[in-house]
Amino acid sequence: MRAIPLTVTALAAALALTACDNGGSGSSSKNSSACEIGKVSVQVGSASVAPAAGDTGEVPVSLTNQSAPCTLDGFAGVTLKAGGTSASLSSLSGAKNQKLKLAKGDSATFSISYVRGKDGDAASLAATSMQVSLPGSDATQSFPWKYGAVAGKGSATKPNATVGAFQQAGD
Repeated sequence: MRAIPLTVTALAAALALTACDNGGSGSSSKNSSACEIGKVSVQVGSASVAPAAGDTGEVPVSLTNQSAPCTLDGFAGVTLKAGGTSASLSSLSGAKNQKLKLAKGDSATFSISYVRGKDGDAASLAATSMQVSLPGSDATQSFPWKYGAVAGKGSATKPNATVGAFQQAGD
């Protein structure tokens, strides 16, 4: 009599583990495809430019998926460049990453917030370009930085600028 309940319990446990394993691995492998530059178009929009040193500006960046469905999971990587100097931007303090799935034709946006620095100031980064990468991918795309010097937090290599979280755009 005892053999039957143990067999049934073992069988039920095996079925439960199998169900969890198949469901978990099936869903993660289908949705782990990170969006990549080259498969999504990236555009830098019209900025709200900081007019004078100490003012804050916003630079919107839009992405549109041109390929198979992909996922944005994390923050965009943004590096400001000035001659031989590069400075990576951190994510906006308190911003929460949301995992976005983009089907072909879907769009998302994020913003770069910055504080305008004084031109010629050693603590400001006289950026001339920015490089953008997407989470989970090493590919980058460069864009001109035409919004003036960026104030530094003590030095030009620590810009007072941040990257916001991705937001779904459109419908």
